[in-house]
Amino acid sequence: MSWSRSPSSAFDAMTTTLSDAVAADGFSFVEAATMQALLDAAGLRDWQGFAASWGDLGLDSYMADGGRYRRRRHAAFALSAAGIRRKPHQPHYQSRDYNPLNGGLERWFEPITEAIAAHPALEAVLKTCFALFDPLTPDGTRPEVWHTEVHQFRVEARAGETGRPTPEGMHRDGVDWVLVMLVRRENVSSGTTSIHDLAGRPLGSFTLRHPLESAVVDDARVFHGVTPVEPVDPAQPAFRDVLVVTMRRA
Repeated sequence: MSWSRSPSSAFDAMTTTLSDAVAADGFSFVEAATMQALLDAAGLRDWQGFAASWGDLGLDSYMADGGRYRRRRHAAFALSAAGIRRKPHQPHYQSRDYNPLNGGLERWFEPITEAIAAHPALEAVLKTCFALFDPLTPDGTRPEVWHTEVHQFRVEARAGETGRPTPEGMHRDGVDWVLVMLVRRENVSSGTTSIHDLAGRPLGSFTLRHPLESAVVDDARVFHGVTPVEPVDPAQPAFRDVLVVTMRRA
């Protein structure tokens, strides 16, 4: 699909400010109000309907640690200045260099539904990612079309089994750019994101607590990881829902 709304000067100014922060530090924590303004300018509608789709994710059966705490859906898109094109459903692959726990094989997850793939909330997120990351990429290496993967994650926590958002530990994803956006936290503690440089030195940490709060990461420059989540009340459902978007040169 082509973009449903042309960029505004306000949208351009906000994305430029955020891009400058990522260029300086290799990452940025984005507050909910800032992301709300960006997405609103990009055409966000029906966030509640979009967020509700996290209640219908399939179990991640590829967990080498034996965990049954992660649910997800996945889709791939071609992203360019012309708009969004969904690619045929395909596996998610990471080498063991980037994911020593679950990498080294093609992982076929349940596809993101057609309704969510075409949802105006996801379109707004992808438009914002393109506006942030495409200008940050040097002219000589900037692709005409970005290979973009979208992941809906739910990490569950229960008595006797913590939920591990990044079971592989501090890592890079093997892409160019990463957006991690909180969709919902329910009855969980912790889940703190840490950012380290390539020498392993800590650069910053923060906890995504409110819907739309986000981490924006230059994957070539920094490692990222998230501490396990535990239920506050073990008798009640406990989970952490996030949307992850990655962009890489095809």
